[in-house]
Amino acid sequence: MPYSEPTNLGVIACPGGAIFADEVISHLRQMYKHRFTLKSDVIAKRYNIEKDKLVQDMNFRNDLATSDLVVRGSTDQYRVPKFKVDTLFTWFANGEVKAEILECVRGKDIYIFQDVENHEPIKMNGGKNEVVFSVNDHVMTLLVTIDAVQQAGAASITLVVPAFPYSRQHKKKSREGLTASLLSHIYEMKGVTRVVTLDIHSREIVNAFNTTYLDNLHASYQIIRELTKVVNLTGPNKEDLVVVSPDTGAIDRNKFYASGLKVPLAMIYKERDYSVVTQDAKNTNIKSIKLLGDVKGKVAFLADDMLGTGGTLLKAMGFLKEQGATKVIAAISLPFFTGNAIELFDQAYKDGLFYRVIGTNAVYHSNLKDKEWFISTNVSGLFANVITRIHHNQGLSDLLDNRNIIDKLIKKSDSNEKTDKPEQAE
Repeated sequence: MPYSEPTNLGVIACPGGAIFADEVISHLRQMYKHRFTLKSDVIAKRYNIEKDKLVQDMNFRNDLATSDLVVRGSTDQYRVPKFKVDTLFTWFANGEVKAEILECVRGKDIYIFQDVENHEPIKMNGGKNEVVFSVNDHVMTLLVTIDAVQQAGAASITLVVPAFPYSRQHKKKSREGLTASLLSHIYEMKGVTRVVTLDIHSREIVNAFNTTYLDNLHASYQIIRELTKVVNLTGPNKEDLVVVSPDTGAIDRNKFYASGLKVPLAMIYKERDYSVVTQDAKNTNIKSIKLLGDVKGKVAFLADDMLGTGGTLLKAMGFLKEQGATKVIAAISLPFFTGNAIELFDQAYKDGLFYRVIGTNAVYHSNLKDKEWFISTNVSGLFANVITRIHHNQGLSDLLDNRNIIDKLIKKSDSNEKTDKPEQAE
């Protein structure tokens, strides 16, 4: 039985990705136990075997299959897989990082987690040092971890990087490098089998890989689930919603939301001065903004893949309020909130420029938890489900294209509204 200990699925968490990895591992344990229970129930019924006897027989067969001389865990009960591989990360005073794997991973399928946008203080060297890592620090830590896993003889290496590093450097305008492609080539050269990411900035990046698979997940279901809690999308009290693309680059993403929610689509057109580099949320390269569509008296919903300094989004939300939107809600798959973005969003919320920002937990922020305007949606279950399916050679189609489950969510919300009507009448 592949869903119990011992298992050849191992998770290594880089310092930046440790929190997200722990959340995914928690879901993995629940999923494995659930699948073990379902499969053992089916087999026990099919072959008319007592459940306790079957579980003991499964453990016996697993123990026979493993090469370990000493097998730990119960012989007659379900054994929860450990998943997490003990790894020691050492930070040196000159900025170098070393990854040392403390247990055997030979022949295992290893999933390396990294959050390259985690800029919270990280305790290193047993808590003796507290370091704030840059994106480059996180990328280098990821590379030395890949090398350590490869040197240790792992059967396969999968990178779990919700925020694909340097994804905005994917095309050339003049004499500049294609850094997203450069990193892709390095991963492939070091034997990475697969990369799992979230709402990658450009789908063109997949073309940089020759043999490595890239699985681009979407947080649209989790975002719409949170949206239905703050906006009435169905029933007699339905709010008038319009999806607004914040720029031309996000039109496909927002068209997806508009078709899934069955609401109109508008678009903001921005003229930019590309000779100016955006410094922060106030000092951007946007010269003028125009709206294609109508938001007057409606709830405006914007969706984008990432939020950096937030200047573009703040200007867009303020512009929509000027155009008569009753509420402005933004959804961000990867909420970086770099620089002083959180303080500027605090002020914008006080000024009534927007109602809520929905973001995923794929990027760690300790100071967003208590913000009234921020709604965190959990995607760790999605990643756990994808990892389970990859490891057991199962299809990902319904997870990569989630239109059907979004449609079910909207219908469920509609049925709940109808069920609640008599109670509301009372």
